[in-house]
Amino acid sequence: MKVTVFVSPKTTVLDPQGAAVEQAIKSLGHQTVGAVRVGKTVTFEIDGEDTPEMRAQVDQLCDGLLSNPVIEDYRFEIEAG
Repeated sequence: MKVTVFVSPKTTVLDPQGAAVEQAIKSLGHQTVGAVRVGKTVTFEIDGEDTPEMRAQVDQLCDGLLSNPVIEDYRFEIEAG
């Protein structure tokens, strides 16, 4: 199965990279763009079936390794291989 993890800064955390990207977008003339947040995407393959136990394992990976739960939120999608 293919797992895609989307990690982004929590809304309460400043995102200087997002602010810089927003400023660059506006300098290109796109004044209607706002509230830019920059995150990361992690993809990996995992053997097994999409079960509650598998989702718990992926959740553990996300919470303990792929994101910093103090400053980041995450969500993941599982796609049958």
